This record gives sequence, structure tokens and C-alpha cells, in this order.
Amino acid sequence: MHSWVDGQPATALNLQNRGLAYGDGLFETIAVRAGWPSLLDAHLARLALGCQRLRIPADLALVRDEVVRYASAVGEGVVKLILTRGDSARGYAGAPTAAPRRILQAGPLPQYPDAHAEAGVRLFACQTRLAEQPLLAGLKHLNRLEQVLARAEWQDAEHVEGLVRDTQGRVVEGVYSNLFLVRHDQLITPDLSRCGVAGVMRAALMEQAGVLGIAVTVRDVLIEELQQADEVFVCNSVYGIWPVRALGTLNWSPGPLTRKLQAVARTLLET
Repeated sequence: MHSWVDGQPATALNLQNRGLAYGDGLFETIAVRAGWPSLLDAHLARLALGCQRLRIPADLALVRDEVVRYASAVGEGVVKLILTRGDSARGYAGAPTAAPRRILQAGPLPQYPDAHAEAGVRLFACQTRLAEQPLLAGLKHLNRLEQVLARAEWQDAEHVEGLVRDTQGRVVEGVYSNLFLVRHDQLITPDLSRCGVAGVMRAALMEQAGVLGIAVTVRDVLIEELQQADEVFVCNSVYGIWPVRALGTLNWSPGPLTRKLQAVARTLLET
């Protein structure tokens, strides 16, 4: 499947694009099944928030139309939507007349081992810390060097995902996922108002938990709290939920609440 730039098949991008020069833009990674982009409204809502924060005057109705048409052509796979401020000459100040650029790329759905969802995954305790910047917190912006550094910390197959903290040592998220703890049949997920990515699956699970009568608390989480957790799981909008079975010397088993929400996540990704 060819990439699209501004709604047309393309194999090149202007070298003056601000996404390349400054990471001046946003992106969404969207699972596509049966020609439809999963959780599309949630992805576009986060994109809209990012455009508001970064003051990128994007036509989101046009973006939606292009994503739907592109996903239909893809059929099955993962679509990456990149939205940049556009092209401009050197300098941090963007050109007032620059038009946002819309880039769509496609790849196959990742084939993860069934054991990730069934038996759970082992997390690597990353040393890379996330800097606090409330203006960018929660957004899927193009500045992802912290995640690049964190992911480079392990190369073995034993660890599937990494756990990252902020500069104060608070637990934030996985390198490419969000984190939930289960304690006394209630959900706890880290506050992402200082840093981190507010995942669309995280938001969807919190909403569905409310429907199911499961209490959810969003707050600061310390690393020491993990040892008191009854269950731990990570989630994102491509694979759904993976139970966490280990982090260093800590161990958990996939529990009933994780299993219940796994089924919810599976349904969300199929609709």
C-alpha cells in the first residue's frame, strides 16, 4: 500500500517539513480490521486536542475522511497518521502561510505470540526518565526521543515492554503502552498531567470500567506500590491488554479483572 501525502499517493516529502526539522507535529497509530480504523473517534479526539495545544490549524474533517478511505484500501493492518505544521524555512517560527501536511503510512498488524495475552509479559525497568512538560503531556507528539532511548535499554527477548518513570521517580507508563494496577478489585492508573501519552485504549477502558461499575483512580503511582498490586496490566490500541507477570523480582498472575477487561478491549478493537 502506497503512502499518502495530503490525500494523494506519494513517495517523497519536502525536506523543509517541520515534522522532520523540529518534530513539530502529531501522530496516531491506528489498527485497521476489515477495512475500518479501530477507535477512530478516540484517535481523532486526541489529535484534535494536540492540534489545539500546538496551534496547528488542521482540517480534522478532511483528516477523518482520508483516514477512512485509506483504511478501506488497506483492509487489515496498522495505519500511521502523521500531521505536521507544514513546510517552512530555517528557524523555530513557522511560516504564517504554511499549510499542515497529512501523511498516511500502512504496515501489517504485528503478530505477537499468544503467550503475551495469555501468560503475561515481563517488564524491563528502564533507567531513562520522562521530563515533565504539562503543555505536551498526554499528546502523541512527534518528539519521541525519550521512548527511543528507553527502548534501546534492552535487546533480549525475555522483556517485551519497559516501565518508565518521570524525573521524580513516579511510575508513568510503558514505553509504548499505558499501565494499570488492580488493588482490591479497583483500577489505578498513573496521572499523566505532567508527562506521558494518554492512550486511546486507556481512555476507552476507563470509560468501560465506569459502565461495569469498576472504580478507577487516576493518581501518582510510586514504584513501591507495584508490590502491593493484586494484578498489573499494560494496554494499547493495537494489541489490547497484556497482563504483566513480572518486573524484576516482582511477580503477578493474570487475574479476573484483567481477564474481564481483556474481553472488553478485544471487543473495542473489533468494532
